[in-house]
Amino acid sequence: MTAPATPQSSVTVRVFVQRLRATPRGARMARHLAVGRLRSWGIPHGTEASDAVALIVSELAANAVTHGRVPGRDFELRLSLLGGSVRVEVTDTHSGPPSPPSPPSPPGPRGVERPGLLDEHGRGLLLVAALADRWEVLERKPAPGKTVRAEVGLLSAPAP
Repeated sequence: MTAPATPQSSVTVRVFVQRLRATPRGARMARHLAVGRLRSWGIPHGTEASDAVALIVSELAANAVTHGRVPGRDFELRLSLLGGSVRVEVTDTHSGPPSPPSPPSPPGPRGVERPGLLDEHGRGLLLVAALADRWEVLERKPAPGKTVRAEVGLLSAPAP
């Protein structure tokens, strides 16, 4: 005798991956691609979720270009639509200690320090922390490098 099958709701996972040059132009392109992909997934430009993802992608891509840049190596943008949230992942290939004046690799959610009032840099990860429901820093597999991952919840799930 077999047990009756339990109905399971289907889960649609959409993924977008793009490698980009580690240049300011590549960082701008990452933001434009992210907003366009969200729109194709049913998350319109100008919504709270779209604006949050655009800013998070901008900050993480700028960090990858500024602090994680290795000549001749690209960075990767990955977006995933997972049910009720959008996951943003930006991966760079920087290994070893950064050259001055770059700060060490991102400290993770609990280690972000507030910059001084007159500091010109250091607010990007504070913005990510404020806009994302959760975020983390992961070692890149395979090494070298790191991935900064952030998730933004959607108020309503986009149409499949």
